Amino acid sequence: MNDGAAPLKGRKATLSDVARLAGVSVATASKALNGRSQVRAETRARVEEAAEQLSFSPNALARGLLAGRTGTVGLLTSDLEGRFSIPILMGAEDAFGAGKVAVFLCDARGDSIREQHHVRALLGRRVDGLIVVGSRTDPRPSLGRDLPVPVVYVYAPSEDPEDLSIIVDNVGAGRQAIEHLISCGRTRIAHISGDPTYGASQERAQGAREALAARGLELIGDVRFGSWTEGWGRAAASMLLAQHPEVDAILCGSDQVARGVMDVLREQDRKIPDDVAVMGFDNWEIFTSHSRPPLTSIDMNFERLGRVAAQRLFAAIDGKPASGVEALDTRVVIRGSTAPGH
Repeated sequence: MNDGAAPLKGRKATLSDVARLAGVSVATASKALNGRSQVRAETRARVEEAAEQLSFSPNALARGLLAGRTGTVGLLTSDLEGRFSIPILMGAEDAFGAGKVAVFLCDARGDSIREQHHVRALLGRRVDGLIVVGSRTDPRPSLGRDLPVPVVYVYAPSEDPEDLSIIVDNVGAGRQAIEHLISCGRTRIAHISGDPTYGASQERAQGAREALAARGLELIGDVRFGSWTEGWGRAAASMLLAQHPEVDAILCGSDQVARGVMDVLREQDRKIPDDVAVMGFDNWEIFTSHSRPPLTSIDMNFERLGRVAAQRLFAAIDGKPASGVEALDTRVVIRGSTAPGH
């Protein structure tokens, strides 16, 4: 180390002063003070001694800048008006911590050109990383491997297996729903779902069939695919009950579909859940709580999805990236449509 510190004439010490006193470059001083592993132990000790001698103590923002970080993250969605992105964003912000990381929210509206514009704008703001939220569960094109910051895909997985994607286990959700209905004593179970082009529709139906097969049972009739609407729920339920009056439970692909199904059951004087149990997906409170009786539903844990995505992004920013698809469990929220008294 150089002999003594040069007078600083009343000003605060800078990183350059520390580097000069320790006899190292500014970059090496930065790495040493930020705990980077590329610095030799004796060099780190020399830099820390120089910092102490000069009473150098960078604030939190300065530490972030020294580490090449801005404390900002971009969240890119195609579902800002839908019901998935907001709880995912809330979960991510919880994980980032109030006031510790700023989140820039951009809505691509399903337009790939708009999405690329937003990516360029976010990178221009020097965000530390990106979270990309899909509007449906089907795989989506990757933003590419040459971006300068880590990216985590949420809800809709990236088509590139080298990317990291955090998704809902929709197959497991279908199994979980059927297991709940069987635990309520139901064995003649039908399934009315939504748009058959959605991966979630097919995966939930797959899980339902697997759970029934494990108990030696089958669905009553074929899966009835249609749309994610109450109108479709009413139409499908009318056809189902005309063909299979023996049904004792109906698993619905969404809470909206379930509301339509429940309308028809009431019109036909079928008691819910005594005669027919009804179950939905998504646990959308505007539907579940205002149903009569309140609707049992599978909660997709969107806030948890956002928290995990933020945690994985933090790890990647810290030099511990991951890849592949991580599927998170769902949970059953039991209400009166399957279990009397709830």
